[in-house]
Amino acid sequence: MRILVTRYLHAYGPATPHQFARWMGITPASAVKLFDKLASWLAYVEVDGEPGYTLAGDTPTSHDPHQGIRLLPYFDAFVVAGQQREWLYPGVAATRALTPSGQAGNYPVMLVDGVVGGVWHQKRSGRTLAITVEPLRKLTAAQRRQLDEEVDVLGAIMESTPTLRLGTVSLGAPA
Repeated sequence: MRILVTRYLHAYGPATPHQFARWMGITPASAVKLFDKLASWLAYVEVDGEPGYTLAGDTPTSHDPHQGIRLLPYFDAFVVAGQQREWLYPGVAATRALTPSGQAGNYPVMLVDGVVGGVWHQKRSGRTLAITVEPLRKLTAAQRRQLDEEVDVLGAIMESTPTLRLGTVSLGAPA
C-alpha cells in the first residue's frame, strides 16, 4: 500500500487521508491508519490554512498562483483528483460542472487561473470542430485571447478547423 499512497500523493498531493479514502474507495479510518503507518514517508503541510500531506521532499512549490485559461477534457486527472472541491469548483462552478452527487469529470471544464471557471462542449462534423464555451464569469480581453489560443491548439490536436462560440452549454454525458 505504501507505493499506492506515495504515487497518489505525488500525483494529487497535498491531500488528506479522507481524500485518499474517497479516491481509493476505503473507509476514512483505514486511510488514517495507513497514513499514520507511513508517517516517515510523508510531510505535513497546510494549504490555505487546511491540513494535508505530501511526500517528504515533494514540498517545494511555486508561490505564484497559476494564471491563464485551459480547456480540460472529460475525466481529466486534475479535476477528478481528491482535492478540496470548494477550492477547485468555487460557487456556481460546483453546480454547473459537478454531478448532483459531487462527482467530477463528467463534464469538460475550462480552468480560469487554476480553478473551474466554465464548461465547454465540442461537436465534430467532418473536418470542422464546433466548440461552445460557457464562461461562469466575464473573461478579460487577455483571457479571451488565451481561450482562442486553447481552441486553436485543440483544433490542431483534433486535426480539424475549430470554431468558437460563447454561450450556454447543454451538459450531458460524455460522447
